[in-house]
Amino acid sequence: MSKSKKVATFALCVALAFTLSFLESLVPVNIGIPGVKLGLANSVVLMAMYLLGKKEAFAISMIRILLAGLLFSGAFSLIYSLAGGILSYFVMLAAMQSKKLSALGVSVLGASVHNVGQIVVAGVVMQTSRIVYYLPVLLISGAVTGVIVGILSGIVIARLNNIIK
Repeated sequence: MSKSKKVATFALCVALAFTLSFLESLVPVNIGIPGVKLGLANSVVLMAMYLLGKKEAFAISMIRILLAGLLFSGAFSLIYSLAGGILSYFVMLAAMQSKKLSALGVSVLGASVHNVGQIVVAGVVMQTSRIVYYLPVLLISGAVTGVIVGILSGIVIARLNNIIK
């Protein structure tokens, strides 16, 4: 991929991830479980890992988290999102580089680990370890949303591979 095409694709990914974050903030998934989101913006990060590269995917993730945190939530939400996003990114990167998992498996791992990062930060902020009891609920919801994001991302990655490269 040429440098100019890569820059344009990067910019489009940032815009798409930010737009999906905005849409998720407008239409919260209310299934009676606080903190559960579809994580559609994470599909852009996952696709970027496969199509653009690891540095670009990390930058897209951090830019999206910072912009969405500053504009749609607040300082605490930003801290939770950064912890989950950073941890999730590195686990997804390791899983992707092992070549043992498809985009679906990488997505499920990323979504689940994202929740682990958020629980750790919540435990520190709230100064309690009891928050860990909420982890199974978040892991299950993370696995479900990870499957949805993984399926969608896998389809898009396959199609974009033919167009971009």
